Amino acid sequence: MKVGTRDGSAGDVEHGAIGAAGAPGRRPDTRIARFIAEALAGTRTVLNVGAGAGSYESAARAVTAVEPSGSMRARRPPRLRRAVDAMAEDLPFADDEFDGAMTLFSVHQWGDVTAGLRGMRRVTSGPVVVLTCDPKRVRDFWLYEYAPEVLDIEARRYPSVEEMAGALGGTGTVQTVPIPLDCTDGFNEAYYGRPEMLLDPAARQACSAWSFIDDGARERFDDRLRHDLASGAWDERFGHLRTQETYEGSLVIVRAAP
Repeated sequence: MKVGTRDGSAGDVEHGAIGAAGAPGRRPDTRIARFIAEALAGTRTVLNVGAGAGSYESAARAVTAVEPSGSMRARRPPRLRRAVDAMAEDLPFADDEFDGAMTLFSVHQWGDVTAGLRGMRRVTSGPVVVLTCDPKRVRDFWLYEYAPEVLDIEARRYPSVEEMAGALGGTGTVQTVPIPLDCTDGFNEAYYGRPEMLLDPAARQACSAWSFIDDGARERFDDRLRHDLASGAWDERFGHLRTQETYEGSLVIVRAAP
């Protein structure tokens, strides 16, 4: 089981130190937001667990946010309601208190995913929506040839789709979320057709997995990608992605109805 960090973060990342979810590169993408809104269609009161700074909360109508990290709660803009200081595994709400619930880019940092999802199911009368990455597909991305350590870490951190569906019970669906070429949300696959962006340390910092590798691995990634971009080797293999409107990678929505 993962342990909490000094700033109150529930899992293996101290957001106060790396600032991943609050970095400039992590701006909610309106097209991804539409998929979340569609998954929550028909709900009015929505619980957002692991809410961070409030990205994508516009996809729901009336949101109650839960966020255990003090540094992330402090980053929520004034227009959003204050977040409740609690963890997914111990939600301070009554059974069926919410019409719907969501957790976005968060489950891989929870201490006990099964307990957290069961808690969300308990307090929700309608759909529970999880935006996450399918670990079986994480290594399919071209980045694996340049920074395998990063994607190996990602694949280990993310719970399986089957594990999440089982914890939520009921009737579940899994939907791949297409990532647009000009995606504004700076997770790794958002740069599928813009490899130069990942040479920027600030862009990499927005994705927490990079914080787990050492300087040597970062230098090897930087050197090899720069070389392949300069020589044309990257474009020879992956150049078609520069004009591909969307990319269907590991990003998925797991939706469970009661």
